[in-house]
Order: sequence, then structure tokens, then C-alpha cells
Amino acid sequence: MRRPPLGHVLATAHDMDREYRMLDALQHTDVPVPRPRLRAGAEIIGAPFYVMDFSDGVVLRERRQLEALAGRVPAALAEALVDVLTRLHRTDFVAVGLADLGRPDGYLERQLRRWAAQFAASRSRDLPELVRLGTRLGRRLPTPQTAAIVHGDYRLDNVTVDPADGRVLAVLDWEMATMGDPLTDLASAVLRWDGIRGLDSPVAAVPGDVPGFPDSQVIVDSYARRTDRDLSDLPWYLGFAFYKIATIFEGIHFRLQQGLTVGDGFERLGVVVPALVERGHAALDAWT
Repeated sequence: MRRPPLGHVLATAHDMDREYRMLDALQHTDVPVPRPRLRAGAEIIGAPFYVMDFSDGVVLRERRQLEALAGRVPAALAEALVDVLTRLHRTDFVAVGLADLGRPDGYLERQLRRWAAQFAASRSRDLPELVRLGTRLGRRLPTPQTAAIVHGDYRLDNVTVDPADGRVLAVLDWEMATMGDPLTDLASAVLRWDGIRGLDSPVAAVPGDVPGFPDSQVIVDSYARRTDRDLSDLPWYLGFAFYKIATIFEGIHFRLQQGLTVGDGFERLGVVVPALVERGHAALDAWT
């Protein structure tokens, strides 16, 4: 069962109807997703929710799980993650009935406005460099890619996998899915693979911190081979990915300060957020 978290929830976040619709639409495509069974409003348990089939795989969220993977499995995981992502981006969103789920035109501008608003809604301290990063991103936008279904939070710990061979069995957590620029998904996967390495993030283990895992260039090269998309502007998308994750982590930090959430190591987010912002600026500095 999926339901929104307790406590302070940002506007437009944790959209159960959107998640259910995405799973239902992708059932008959080559994108692996659990089958949704029912959805309901808040009248039953006090919050909207839906029920889906169980995916009999593993969510790799802890470092010990990553360290237990043997042989070629880490490299196979990287390839499988890209394989499923390119399948998603090739899916005809009109044919599966999702054309009205989002507006591809102006997607990047709206995303920047959205995450600036999310930061404003969960602001507990001054972070001028985070504000400046958003301003820099908005000053010059890349040429938009051909629109595709965008997962919105694509990363290793949002899929279930077979730990024996690295196959992706199901993609989860579709709350931010829409129609938009697919390179935002690629940048998200890259950032969560090794872009936050060395920061001791408490949210999920970072493959780049674990010996035996390839670096994210493998993900970028694999995506380039499987698609005909121009990746020359990827540094901008990485800068945006850092902006987005910094805002998300700051939201968790806000809820922690308000006593609305708990989690092992969440107190470290106060230090992690400025480091993420610094890496976002570095990504933009590399964009030519």
C-alpha cells in the first residue's frame, strides 16, 4: 500500500492518483512496474492511498546490501538501470493514454519555479547559495529535448532488483512523473549513483561510495549508445539535479526541525545541503 507521509507535506507532493495512473498506463509496455489493484480517497484511512502487487525483488538502500553484491552484478545494475530508463523514454505517451498528464512546453522553466516554491514553503534558515544556484539555472536554459515520460526521481533505490544478476524487476515511486525533458531523469540517476559520494547522505546508500561499482560515466555512455539524444548540455541538468535534491533534503531538514519526521542520520542534512549546492554550482561552471 502507498500513502503520503505523515506531517508537513509540500503542495503537489505525494500524488497518489498520479502514481496509480502511471502504473496502470505502463502495464502493457516494456517498462517493468507493479500492477495497481485499487485506489481510494482519504475517507477510509484519513489519507489517499492505492494498493499494488508486491514486487518480489530487493530495494538496494543500505550500504551493506551494495557491498554484498558479487562479481559483475554492480556493472550489470548500472546497465539495467539505463536499459529501463531508455525504455521509459521511448514509450509513446500518447499511445498509453498519458498525453494530458503534463505539458512538455516550458517544462524546465516550470520545474525551476516549482522547486523555488518548494524551498520557500519549507524554509527554516537562510541559504543564499541555494537561491543563487536557482538564479543561475534560470538565466540560461538548455535546448529542450524531445518530450518523453519523465519519472521525476529515477535512481537505484526507487527500483526493485534481482541481486543475483542485477536485473530491474520494477520501477517504483511515480509521484513526480510527468511529460517533460528526459535528461532530467538521466541527471537524477547520475547524481544518486555517485554525485553525492563522500557526503555520508542518510537517505540512501551511494553506489559510488562502494568499491567495485563503476562510476556514473558508464551510465552516461550507456544512455548515449541507446539513444540519439544530445548530451552536451548534461552539466546544466546535473546542476538542476543538485538544486532539486538540495531542496528536497532541506524539506526533510525542515520537518526534522519541526519534529514532524525522524530518521537515522537526518540531523546530518543540515551540513549535506550546502555541500550539494556547492556541487551544483561546480556542475554549471563546467557547462560550456
